[in-house]
Amino acid sequence: MSEEEPILRMRGIVKDFSGVRALDDVNLEVARGEIHGICGENGAGKSTLMKVLSGVYPPGTYTGSIEFQGKEAAFRDIKSSEAAGIAIIHQELALNPLQSIAENIFVGNERARYGVIDWNRTNNEAAELLRRVGLNERPETKVYELGVGKQQLVEIAKALAKDVSMLILDEPTAALNDEDSNHLLDLIAGLRTHGITCIIISHKLREIRRIADRVTVIRDGKTIETIDMSQPDATESRIIKSMVGRELNNMYPDRHAVIGRELFRVEDWTVHHPVQTSRVMVDKASFFVRSGEIVGFAGLMGAGRTELAMSIFGRLWGTGISGRVYKDDKEIKTATVDEAVGHGIAYVTEDRKRYGLNLIGAVATNISAVGLAKLARLGVIDRDREYLTADEYRISMNIKTPSVNEVVGRLSGGNQQKVVLSKWLLPGPDVLILDEPTRGIDVGAKYEIYGLINKLAELGKAVVMISSELPELLGMCDRIYTISEGRITGDVPRSEATQESLMHLMTMGRESVR
Repeated sequence: MSEEEPILRMRGIVKDFSGVRALDDVNLEVARGEIHGICGENGAGKSTLMKVLSGVYPPGTYTGSIEFQGKEAAFRDIKSSEAAGIAIIHQELALNPLQSIAENIFVGNERARYGVIDWNRTNNEAAELLRRVGLNERPETKVYELGVGKQQLVEIAKALAKDVSMLILDEPTAALNDEDSNHLLDLIAGLRTHGITCIIISHKLREIRRIADRVTVIRDGKTIETIDMSQPDATESRIIKSMVGRELNNMYPDRHAVIGRELFRVEDWTVHHPVQTSRVMVDKASFFVRSGEIVGFAGLMGAGRTELAMSIFGRLWGTGISGRVYKDDKEIKTATVDEAVGHGIAYVTEDRKRYGLNLIGAVATNISAVGLAKLARLGVIDRDREYLTADEYRISMNIKTPSVNEVVGRLSGGNQQKVVLSKWLLPGPDVLILDEPTRGIDVGAKYEIYGLINKLAELGKAVVMISSELPELLGMCDRIYTISEGRITGDVPRSEATQESLMHLMTMGRESVR
């Protein structure tokens, strides 16, 4: 096999699910030693294509051909693709938190002698793999003690332990902060020197532009184009146009804010860690939001943004909580979720799959989950009314699903997020706290979510928007609070905010704001 021959060719791949075509004549060619990006909207077929490649969907469940390392490939399961040198790291990490790093790295690939695990060899080889991925942790460390960024590195070490020639990463930086993301991207780039070819699926186009040699765009289950990222026309705008079938000249929809009276206020809010009870996670935070206003919260990972939101909404997180909450100039109690909802407050979690949705439930039952009182008669849920109400949200929120009886876990990330928003809109809240509302969804779906958020503000709602993406906050918010080490360090009007000024406030130490 010549050096010029691609390591991977997928030709004419077609995959159906119950009569719905997920992949329609998809073609993908990956050069040996390159970093190849795959981009597309949620539901475009990216992950499905990788599952075909890795054997999750075996031959007979799809049509088309696969060549890997110059030979026809027909992987019947994950083990057979791994044996050929392909490893895939999914967005939801597959680590056992109660086991050590070393145990996770070699699970199913144990270092044993005469049927007994050789722990010295296991830990020594794990230490070498950790060195390769730049993770300064002991192999005996339990995975639950690691942050998400370090867990991602463990997944890569686990893949390298299997002597891979192709590594597939599905949204590897979706849950990482900037520092961890940069470290991971540098690591991926460095894998070239070890002869490893990488395929990376990501919605973060700046990262794709930085790291990828070429990018293949998939839209509606079809291959649109493959872009050489060294060319001058390989811009984010071009990728976006290929992904959504139209140009998004403005990433954020126009909004003309009509801001009214103060609607919601929090004063001197303090929260301690639920386990390390002496550790202050939110320290005397005070902020307010007016009707029709979108207020952003910017902060680095661990700054206290989510802890602040969850502790206000029914004290879902933390201990030793103190402070005051006001709605319409009256002090209210939000010690339970029922109390918070009763006062017209809604909280959309950053982790929709774990906390926001019942993934095996129907769209209709997810939408109705918080507003059942509106759909019941004499204490019995009116299922016809539930269906009709959910269908109204399906239409008004443009949720792409054949029916509200569809299992919500089958929807794309963007459509799942619309279901979460619908669930919290049904009770008719006045204050919406949105925690990373566009995390893990594509640019087209983001634009729709932004439009929905603007519409809520236009209806006079008070919106709090937590985001790790500064351009998103600058594009959407009327004011932006910055938080660092649990303390609010700034309240910046949109007209005065820049990424540089916000980052300065986000990195102020606690002593600087006392």
